[in-house]
Amino acid sequence: MKIIVAGASGFLGTALRRQLAGAGHDPVQLVRSAAESADQIHWDPARGELDPTALDGADTVINLGGAPIAHWPWTDSYKQQILNSRLETTGTIARSIAQLEQQPALVNASGINYYGDQGDRQVDEDDPAGDEFLADVSRRWEEATRPAVDAGSRVVTMRTGVVLDRSGGALKTIMIPFRLGVGGKLGDGRQFFPTISLHDYLGVVTRLATDSSLRGPFNVVAPVPSTNGEFTRALGKHLHRPTLIPVPRFAVKTAAGELSTLVFTSVHAVPRRLLDAGFEFQHPTIDEQLAAALHS
Repeated sequence: MKIIVAGASGFLGTALRRQLAGAGHDPVQLVRSAAESADQIHWDPARGELDPTALDGADTVINLGGAPIAHWPWTDSYKQQILNSRLETTGTIARSIAQLEQQPALVNASGINYYGDQGDRQVDEDDPAGDEFLADVSRRWEEATRPAVDAGSRVVTMRTGVVLDRSGGALKTIMIPFRLGVGGKLGDGRQFFPTISLHDYLGVVTRLATDSSLRGPFNVVAPVPSTNGEFTRALGKHLHRPTLIPVPRFAVKTAAGELSTLVFTSVHAVPRRLLDAGFEFQHPTIDEQLAAALHS
């Protein structure tokens, strides 16, 4: 299959391109610079520019684009960048797909923070969006796919948790204090922390991109939810480091400001629709995910 990928140069996009190519697919990158080879297509999402004919012949477009959320400080201008970067990329692709007679599928990133802070309450894809900042971002992000939906394209939105691998993403940063022996749970550690191994994430995205029977929202998280405290203990075990000293909530808020809301949001999410579709997770528990992330 010919699969076009936006956000293909980042941690997840680079791994996804390797996965798709290894599975015999033909991955093509959307790039903001001038296209330098046949496997690149130029676009300018900030201007809403993507030639629809460049998507001709594609089976699926996967959009992973968006400014990083884990960025300090969370100023008002950066929060606007978080939102705009997602609406611009998604809207540009969706409108271009809608102009084609034969539309490719659209598999679009979204965030598991779609549900907002739910405490201990378990949520699946049928639950509504929350009302916090990142919940509103994710809701509007998904709404930006509407032109493709209305045109009849198969559209999937991936409400993704933290993807774990030592090569990049959040885990690479989280490991720094743990390796120094000062890692600890955040606050009381009871907040649910939805994660997924990189291996399972790539398997999910590939399945969603290639299975024409699947559409709509999917929670891209491991099926055995874990809390921040459970994650902390498991990471300490795998790194052979103590995790005895908790980090007080006020200390995180003082250091990170509004960004601290991200680490204290509790999302007890389960991947019901993936399980219903028969997807088999290789790393369902946090211990298995960290073993794969750190030792494979």
